[in-house]
Amino acid sequence: MKPLLLNCDIGESFGSWTMGLDAEVMPFIDCANIACGFHAGDPGTMRKTVGLALQHDVMIGAHPAYQDLVGFGRRSMACSEQEIEDLLHYQVGALDGVCRAQGSRVRYVKPHGALYNDMMATPAKLRAVVRAVAAYDRALPLMLMATRDNSQAQAIGDEFGLTLWFEAFADRAYDAAGHLVSRNVPGAVHHDPEKIIDQALRLSRGDSLVASDGSDLKLVAQTLCVHGDNVSSIAAVQRIREALGQPSR
Repeated sequence: MKPLLLNCDIGESFGSWTMGLDAEVMPFIDCANIACGFHAGDPGTMRKTVGLALQHDVMIGAHPAYQDLVGFGRRSMACSEQEIEDLLHYQVGALDGVCRAQGSRVRYVKPHGALYNDMMATPAKLRAVVRAVAAYDRALPLMLMATRDNSQAQAIGDEFGLTLWFEAFADRAYDAAGHLVSRNVPGAVHHDPEKIIDQALRLSRGDSLVASDGSDLKLVAQTLCVHGDNVSSIAAVQRIREALGQPSR
């Protein structure tokens, strides 16, 4: 099995509203995708989450989104390429400032929700995201979705001299092209821990998955997204880490 960095969307509480079990999942992940305030998170939550990640020696990534708190960043917005660049710089810079105050830095960028899906569907939006990250700091890798064919995305990354980390999902169903099945479709999200762990192991071994149309789907990825928003998923994350032969932090 090849080593896969385990990443998790985290720091998504807002004000008095709490989401996720950040403290419980942090010991089992390698990368923390921390919300930057546009879809979730606030300055205090960002500060606490950065501190928690540093406590467990977890790599800190910015998790920017469309400016959509009500929709949790899961609704597409008609943003221009310049607006996409601006919203990335605003959010990455905010989290980087919180990190600097605690003696650290943002180490990579992973867009959230609808922005993430839109950039994978529209090359012009992906180019805007890549250009924004490269302009901020070309040393920051961009995390994006692994699909059946990563070549187009890789070409855009190469154009700007940006490192890409392709990501797969242990708990999501895929279509034949290697895109995530919409959450509105039954079966799009796996809830059975055994199924989640099996998919994680298949991805780590380089084995094919079964796409929604029944075809074989092979994904080449460097990182695996896991979710830690309930007790069952925390147990699954722990078991995935153990199954991959990686000790807890």
